[in-house]
Amino acid sequence: MVEEHEKVYEHGKPREKTVAVQGSVVIATAMLVGALIVAGAVLVASNSITSSLTSCFVAGGTKIQPTQPMATAQPTAQPTEVAGKISVEGRPVRGDPNAQVTIIEFSDFQCPYCGSVAPTIKQVLQEYEGKVKLYYKHFPLSFHEFAQKAAEASECAADQGRFWEYHDKLFENQEALDEASLKQYAKDLGLDSARFDSCLDSGQKASLVQSDFDEGQANGVSGTPAFFINGRMLVGAQPYSAFKQAIDAALAG
Repeated sequence: MVEEHEKVYEHGKPREKTVAVQGSVVIATAMLVGALIVAGAVLVASNSITSSLTSCFVAGGTKIQPTQPMATAQPTAQPTEVAGKISVEGRPVRGDPNAQVTIIEFSDFQCPYCGSVAPTIKQVLQEYEGKVKLYYKHFPLSFHEFAQKAAEASECAADQGRFWEYHDKLFENQEALDEASLKQYAKDLGLDSARFDSCLDSGQKASLVQSDFDEGQANGVSGTPAFFINGRMLVGAQPYSAFKQAIDAALAG
């Protein structure tokens, strides 16, 4: 288990076959090989689809966006890998700051899977009240047109002490994350509009968002959402049962 230190986590060649067709001998090797290739392609495609059912991800340098969120997930998903070093110093925390279990989420406000898992995370915090705390880290994928600015906007809201309220607002309105909407949400939450707009327009939070992204990549994050539960990685919009299993294991030591 990764220890907690002042809010920093260490992270053959085929046989030739002949068949007779209307008196002619036809070599069927090509057909056999073709069938094998097709079967292999189907298998690879199947595995790729399965791996993307619960997350928006970047693989082999190619950015891939699932067309819509799917509720399907592997209920037996186990946390894998161990985080290197993930800093949460000075970042907003949801839950008891002294809780035994720390969940660090790398997420993208425009990713449909991140939106679909948000209610599950709220359930986790309710069911494990006093035992779990949550930190949010930015991992905006470049093929999501509005993700970067949405991430910056959330940090502008954080400057006014309203990060989590703004975070929730964005996930509730994933279809409207253009800059005009981002500014309207700030007004809706009663933030100082002039201060918020100046923060967002200036891009002053871009470096913070980039730092989170780089930190995620350094710790094996390649898609969203990705969670570190006391340093152990759990990937995708997993069901409550997967989080429960991981949290119970962390609480048991």
